[in-house]
Amino acid sequence: MDFDTLIIGGGAAGLSCALVLGSGLSKPFAKNKTVGIITHQKTSHLQNALFNNVLGLTPGTLGKDILEDGKQQLTHLYPEVVQIDKEKVEAIAEVEQHYQVTTNKKTYTAQRVVIAVGYTNLLNITGLENYIKPHPKSAIEKDRIWLKNTDHLIKDNLYVAGTLAGWRSQFAIASGSGAHVATDILTLWNNGKHTKVHDKTHS
Repeated sequence: MDFDTLIIGGGAAGLSCALVLGSGLSKPFAKNKTVGIITHQKTSHLQNALFNNVLGLTPGTLGKDILEDGKQQLTHLYPEVVQIDKEKVEAIAEVEQHYQVTTNKKTYTAQRVVIAVGYTNLLNITGLENYIKPHPKSAIEKDRIWLKNTDHLIKDNLYVAGTLAGWRSQFAIASGSGAHVATDILTLWNNGKHTKVHDKTHS
């Protein structure tokens, strides 16, 4: 098994999920857990975004800078999270109680998968066709899609985060969705005990 958890997508939701999971890897309940993220970002709406209304971000912050800074933040703080760059996912398949994720270069196996790509490009990933529905919170003429889910869970060990989970395309919402999925996975690792990870200053 290559990974316990493999995240697909390096936008707001995917990177937020990876950061929260990375922060939990040092916990005793996460011993021997492995996390990877396929950081494909070309279709992220952050590429052209300008932020003035996001708590904690300096007005004028560019989305494209957040994408790059987010990957560097992940590398610096949680190098245990494997970043897979310059690969695009082509197929996802369930095989003997785990998942196979095939990119244009390689095939990976994972106990669970988090899909966090944008809500327009999913038709290119085979194996997910049965879950694609019209997006419930986007203008019909924009022809957006979502993966039908219940509380981010499509089926056992297959999660979706961000706009593709049915949320509106708002940076804070997508980031929160990724963090939500991460805490659900941390809770699984912690034998069902509700779990979150907060760093604290020490006085």
